[in-house]
Amino acid sequence: MTNTTTLDAAHAAMQAAPDDTTVRLRFYETLAASELFLLLEDAATGDTVTPRVFDVEGQGYVLVFDREDRLAEFAGGPAPYAALAGRAVADMLASEALGLGVNLEVAPSSILLPPDAVAWLSETLASGTPDEVEAKAQSFHAPAGLPDSLLQGLDARLASAAGLADLAYLVGVTYDSGAKGHMLGIVDAVPGAEGALARAVGDVLNFSGLEAAALDVGFFSASDPVAARLARVGLRFDLPKPQSRDHAPGANPGMNPDRPPRLK
Repeated sequence: MTNTTTLDAAHAAMQAAPDDTTVRLRFYETLAASELFLLLEDAATGDTVTPRVFDVEGQGYVLVFDREDRLAEFAGGPAPYAALAGRAVADMLASEALGLGVNLEVAPSSILLPPDAVAWLSETLASGTPDEVEAKAQSFHAPAGLPDSLLQGLDARLASAAGLADLAYLVGVTYDSGAKGHMLGIVDAVPGAEGALARAVGDVLNFSGLEAAALDVGFFSASDPVAARLARVGLRFDLPKPQSRDHAPGANPGMNPDRPPRLK
């Protein structure tokens, strides 16, 4: 199959502008946000996985693919795998001194990431974990002054969060303390998905390349009067509906970000 994936596009942009830090960070953000298929030695058992490790010039690498058919093409047929969130792969490998091979030999986004790059990715993702605070919004207004790269990053990241919420509004906000900033108001989030959505927004900021970037995240029901206020002035992002799957979301190791997989 030759359909270009989001990861293919991010890799192509990075290759086309090797000195552009923004597009390089966008590739790593896309990798972390993607669902990846990790090639295994044996079928996963519970939350424990045994990846196939390949030696490349004396360094061990595990392999992931952004589509199941790409994994099967590389393996020469059906092979055991685990569907993992990209950030879970980075966390799993960071302390193991293993590198990561992405789409090797089967896609234009084929790339080898050495262990230090994997460790950096894991550390960067960890530093973007948001803090939970209580603040009361006094007024909302149209967002202003945010760079297009940040808006594009939010759009892409929310598009990958299919089924976790209905929509979101980006607004400017003034709090009762007098502090001003921007907020992403997420409407009708699936119960339990709030943490994953907040981390996704934190990742966009963390990989934006902007110093001192900040964006608050709030969660509202569609029936909340605040949601109507957001709709009047906010920039709207519609999240896609979830696609039907052969397995339930979160059923495979690594798809629940609060229960990362373990190496066997």
